[in-house]
Amino acid sequence: MNKKVAFYTLGCKLNYSETSTIGRQFSEAGFDVVDFSADADVYIINTCSVTENADKKCRKIVKEALKHSPLAYITIVGCYAQLKPEEISNIEGVDMVLGAAEKFRIVEFISDFTKNPKTIIHNSPISETNQFVASYSFGDRTRTFLKVQDGCDYSCTFCTIPLARGESRSDTIESVINQAKEIAASGVKEIVLTGVNIGDFGLRNSKREDKFFDLVKALDEVEGINRIRISSIEPNLLTNEIIEFVAQSKRFVPHFHIPLQSGSDKILGLMRRRYRRELYVDRVNTIKQLMPDACIGVDVIVGFPGETRDDFIDTYNFINELNISYLHVFTYSERDNTPAIEMEGVVPGSQRADRSKMLHILSEKKRRAFYETQLGKDAEVLFEADHKEGFMHGFTANYVKVKVKYDPILINDLKVIKLDAILPNGDVSILESAELLMH
Repeated sequence: MNKKVAFYTLGCKLNYSETSTIGRQFSEAGFDVVDFSADADVYIINTCSVTENADKKCRKIVKEALKHSPLAYITIVGCYAQLKPEEISNIEGVDMVLGAAEKFRIVEFISDFTKNPKTIIHNSPISETNQFVASYSFGDRTRTFLKVQDGCDYSCTFCTIPLARGESRSDTIESVINQAKEIAASGVKEIVLTGVNIGDFGLRNSKREDKFFDLVKALDEVEGINRIRISSIEPNLLTNEIIEFVAQSKRFVPHFHIPLQSGSDKILGLMRRRYRRELYVDRVNTIKQLMPDACIGVDVIVGFPGETRDDFIDTYNFINELNISYLHVFTYSERDNTPAIEMEGVVPGSQRADRSKMLHILSEKKRRAFYETQLGKDAEVLFEADHKEGFMHGFTANYVKVKVKYDPILINDLKVIKLDAILPNGDVSILESAELLMH
């Protein structure tokens, strides 16, 4: 009887793509991949260092795994595992911790399922993590997260990602195209390009070999994929040529997620971001000029050291005036070994929470305003496999979330519908049962 392995993923789309790839390695080694709630022989937890309370979350998930299977072998991988292996090794029940360079060799490390009294750690210095390992998610969604880039050479003062994932490095265009063709052949309709800093695509062995724009042009020619979505791209790397190309492309959708982090030039300087407000406004205006229905998502951090009340209001007003569609709000939290942790002007937790709440309300307002511009329009929706209380959901190309009555024939199908109403309960992320215009 085959051994069973289960996975739990914390964090970003990049982590999901890598978990899926590790899952395929286990399948090829003769394991059965089962749900995390099942009784498994091995549990792999892929961690994140960006989200708060990584230690607390990790402990909770380990405890949950051992509840299902008390004798299971528990392995922790991912960014938190690279940054704090000793801390993780002290969590009761953890058998192995693998760093960034080791996680894709996990099958060879787990040859013996004996639970030892002392946790095994394989964790190379991050400076030795310079290989790119291709990854994409598969089998769990109607869209695939395709990893094209890893690591980061930027030095934002709040960020641990360079410490957790190493230097910026990329796949080749040829390899990405071959993977996209594999994905297309599997019947998946949408690819989401992922990485730590995907606009920096093209670095191999610290040398510039390609440009992200060249990858975009090549992917647009891949037959069989209906949609390609850019997950997140730095404003200074989102060039006019990329925006202009997406506006007239066959497959790239009018949806951009562009980190801002602060609307105050003073705070952007303290964060060591590589742009200022003026450039961000220019990017948003260019997108909206060429693609009026484009959806634009924004990352923003509140409570960064030195952020006064006036600085925050500056950010709030700046975002309020921008023609964007929604926010991802992050409350600043201190990270070991980052310059920001030594900075003066620490913002009290209560103020961080208040600012976060204000921006969450602003995000709801922005999303509703964007959705209202889409009402009455026909839009092509890709439906997902979820089924809750007789309804299912899907997304338009410009990332409007649509709700219709459940019909299994619609799963992973593209249908044109009329966007007819926003739900009255205030959940502005879902449109009510829209009329299906069956073709």
